[in-house]
Amino acid sequence: MADNAQPVLPLPGGLELRPWRTTDAGALVAASHDPAISRWNLLPPLAEDEARARIGRMRERWERETAAVWAVAREDGDEGAGVLTSTGICLAAGPRDEHAENPVPGDILGLAAWIDVDLDRGHAEIAYWVLPAGRGTGIAVEAARRLTDWALHDLGLHRLTLCHAVANGASCRVAEKAGFRLEGTMRHALLHADGWHDQHLHARVRGDDQNDRDDLDDLDDRGNERP
Repeated sequence: MADNAQPVLPLPGGLELRPWRTTDAGALVAASHDPAISRWNLLPPLAEDEARARIGRMRERWERETAAVWAVAREDGDEGAGVLTSTGICLAAGPRDEHAENPVPGDILGLAAWIDVDLDRGHAEIAYWVLPAGRGTGIAVEAARRLTDWALHDLGLHRLTLCHAVANGASCRVAEKAGFRLEGTMRHALLHADGWHDQHLHARVRGDDQNDRDDLDDLDDRGNERP
């Protein structure tokens, strides 16, 4: 990782995964004050200077090969670009609200990252959040799929995990749609503001795609197992 620049990865609907820039600090501030994001993510409330420092640490973590953090953004900051919805419909983005308490740069819709990267053991955990402008559009699933492909085939990892509070049903659906199989429940594994939460552990391992195809080959057109 450290020997290469962090790549920009294309997503459907005129979106991309790109490294965070210091000029994106406003989006990070807004995310840190968003109730839905703060409920399920360990992101403390940030001021502008704290957000810029956090973005700087993202670059350091890439260089130390411990994490890879991307912004989910419209290509080239194009605020008129479409957003791919879960039904495949592209929606035009609305204008940036300059009068909001924490105005969000119009091209940033969320964050997606590999954390706890261990290149020697071939493991990493995915993390993500989506700002209000991107919710309900399917971009969390698209980002998870794209980062999974990059991690397995470009970075060469072997096992990828996705963990979320059991009460966070939206993340459970993202995991399932992105191909992360549920492996079990970890009791009282994460402390949120309202107390300890059980967590679901989902995972993808190298070869799952082929296994999924083999399973489908064993079924007939009605989904019944072939003799």
